[in-house]
Amino acid sequence: MSSSSRKSILSKLRQHQRPKVELPNLSEGHWIQYDDPVAQLQKTLEFVGGSFHQVENVGAIENVLANFEEWRAARRVLSLVDEVTGNVCSDEVATPHEFEDLDFVVARGDLAVAENAAVWVDDRQVRHRVCYFITQYLILVVNRDSLVSNMYEAYQRLGQPFPRFGCFISGPSKTADIEQSLVIGAHGCRSMQLFLVG
Repeated sequence: MSSSSRKSILSKLRQHQRPKVELPNLSEGHWIQYDDPVAQLQKTLEFVGGSFHQVENVGAIENVLANFEEWRAARRVLSLVDEVTGNVCSDEVATPHEFEDLDFVVARGDLAVAENAAVWVDDRQVRHRVCYFITQYLILVVNRDSLVSNMYEAYQRLGQPFPRFGCFISGPSKTADIEQSLVIGAHGCRSMQLFLVG
């Protein structure tokens, strides 16, 4: 392409630029609110394949888990919650590859979102963040006062971006093919349980 052709094309493009549009003011948005966010969280979580439990205190979690055969049969449990017994110490694991046969991870979530059952986790409490995704069964513990209705409120609570890992997790992993066959637990945890405390 000759220099004159290039200039001609760019000149024509500049003549047809659209006017700039201001970004919307998100603080004035009409965000969805739920009269009963706990009920909505449970409904949404179960819809995406997770399990919901509401307990008065963290100490009651093991009593609920004792009813699950998978918990009773678990050989390797990483618990990042003091009140729940585990037998794997994250600080003693040198490489993430040592988590390959992890049965359960019990961890705290910073907040939960009722509209999509997403739970925010980051790597402050765990040395190797792969444990959230490589475990067979994931248990997240969230305080009742950390439940919000929508994602806008969630990001308001999280505040400014920070230079470390963090993500929202909603239910166990899922995949579906073109024939609409849904497979749960295909490339991550086989099940996720959320305990809402308080």
